Amino acid sequence: MSVQLQALFSEVNWQPIITAIDAADKIVLITHCNPDGDGIGSQLALYDALTDQGKSVQMFNFDGVPRIYTFLDHADKVGRGQWLSDSSGGDLIIALDCGSKGRLGMPDAFYKGATLLNIDHHASNQLFGDINLVDARYCATGAMIFDLLRAMGISLTKATASAIYTAVLTDTASFRLSNSTSAVYRMAADLIDAGAEPWPISVNVYESRPLAGLKMMSACLDTLQVHHEGRSAWVHITHEMYESTGADVEDTEGLIDYARSIDSVEVAVFIRCDERREHCWKVSFRGKTWVDVGALAASLGGGGHAYASGCLMRGTFDEVRSTVEQAVSQVFA
Repeated sequence: MSVQLQALFSEVNWQPIITAIDAADKIVLITHCNPDGDGIGSQLALYDALTDQGKSVQMFNFDGVPRIYTFLDHADKVGRGQWLSDSSGGDLIIALDCGSKGRLGMPDAFYKGATLLNIDHHASNQLFGDINLVDARYCATGAMIFDLLRAMGISLTKATASAIYTAVLTDTASFRLSNSTSAVYRMAADLIDAGAEPWPISVNVYESRPLAGLKMMSACLDTLQVHHEGRSAWVHITHEMYESTGADVEDTEGLIDYARSIDSVEVAVFIRCDERREHCWKVSFRGKTWVDVGALAASLGGGGHAYASGCLMRGTFDEVRSTVEQAVSQVFA
């Protein structure tokens, strides 16, 4: 179905991106490690659109595609794992929804001989590409792909629309965050008109949790603590919790939101162990009204948005927890 698209931000200059895509013979699309709905949705939407235009396109992620997004068209075409230097690469690599080159998880050989194009909506993006289009006004990188396709004159297919809708749905917390503007709702309507089906997408993303995931939720919420006179809430996950529940990192998605939902809480903190590396922890932050958790994460070497951010830290759990507590305390000082 052909839908006349209205851009979210009509003044964005997409021409350098379009020129690079037009000139490329082989394109590789990639998103960050432990990808979320925005990274995957952006990747699959752009794959569908570019292959429909006759482009040679590959997709490759260090961590592949999370289970809850495998319902999307082309998810089975995403490569996973360590890139091999003798693999057939591209002359254009498009990094989607990734704030730094290191978060792509790829060795130097992956980029050899290629132009690196960086499309992202995180204000903390390190501008690591040869060509960068970073705009924090967008609610999701998927919304940037929506505007890119409009600029390219490419009509939405059902597959493209569904992937973008998934990207936007997840990065706006089901259209509940402050970045859900009237323009975002108009875009969502265009995506639905093009074939995206909100209910089946929501069921796959939010109502397909395995039993192990519920056990992990229970175990995680048992760690809940509230500090700073009720203004911060803390949860965590350890290796022992993975072992006892049978869950994996994909089952931790969204757990931090329970901590943020407490009425007095302004900052939610979620500390989880890295499944593959000892003494390595992923720290996630969520803000509610006035706290800029992007700046909070940046003070610890990470980054993200004003309302959602994170960082990687090394050490024992107690060491990491203590360092994070000091940083959060400064927010409320």
